[in-house]
Amino acid sequence: MSTDATVGARQPSVLSILIRNPLAGVFVALLAIFVVSALISPYFLTAYNLSVIARGLAFVGLVTIAQASLMILGELDLSLGTIGGLCGVVSGMLMVQAGLPWGVALVLALVLGMALGLLNGFLVTALGLHSLVLTIGTAGIYGGAILVLTKGVAITGIPEGIQFLGRGDVLGVPVPFVIMLLILAIALFLTTRTPMGRYMYAIGNNAAAARMLGIRVDRIRLLVFTFAGMLSALAGLLMVARLGTAQPSIGQAWVLAPIAASVIGGVATTGGVGSPLGAIFGAGIIAIIENIIVLFGVSPYWQGVVSGVIVVLAISFDALSRRYIRRAA
Repeated sequence: MSTDATVGARQPSVLSILIRNPLAGVFVALLAIFVVSALISPYFLTAYNLSVIARGLAFVGLVTIAQASLMILGELDLSLGTIGGLCGVVSGMLMVQAGLPWGVALVLALVLGMALGLLNGFLVTALGLHSLVLTIGTAGIYGGAILVLTKGVAITGIPEGIQFLGRGDVLGVPVPFVIMLLILAIALFLTTRTPMGRYMYAIGNNAAAARMLGIRVDRIRLLVFTFAGMLSALAGLLMVARLGTAQPSIGQAWVLAPIAASVIGGVATTGGVGSPLGAIFGAGIIAIIENIIVLFGVSPYWQGVVSGVIVVLAISFDALSRRYIRRAA
């Protein structure tokens, strides 16, 4: 066999490149879905529709960044949606019932989100439980607190000043989407350019080995859980600003989608692998698919089915790709 043939035989296939680099793979998938959507629907590329996609992506995107950060650490938090909902409701009560300026209410609600995230992290580290198990319980607590505070009734009369954060545009780009991009930039900087980011990946790969290296595993966990709680609270606040009311249903859709988006974006369910950017690409894929469902007049009830199918496919692909990488190694 000639040298050229040998070299050619060793050239990696496109499939192997995409599997080994999930970020490249999910970007190609996002681009392909975007192009196909534009071809099959004449309404997809309209300015209004793209604005709808971007605005919707912003809310779930913030929770996705939070969930992806925890998954890199090797954790999962199923209460992030209810944290966002509870903080949104509390912000509405502070503005409407307590009469506080919306800026003060916003800050206090963010602090509450950080406190709830910190509580989750403390319970995980103190009790030694897996976060998936623990946050099933805390999700029920936070969700119950929403119903206790609101009696199932929306809080109306949200000040117009804060509504710009949810409904406004900057140079034609929705404000929530701009905020999400800023948070994404911060998350990328933290995970790629700081010691804390390196510690997160080390803990996600092997927490015991990280401890032996002197990394303060529990402290990093507490910080990331706190960060995740703050982002969830921010998503809840922006949704209140978007709706103009504090609905008790805020956050209910922020459970499966962020997990699915993170896995689609290459964040390993076992920890230590992935990027918040890939998770946002994954969230974009889900947002476009759901938008196409709406454009074609399919019942919105099918969105739950589609989200569930995407979760199953994403987790299955994640498991198969890692098995492929182990065999190739």
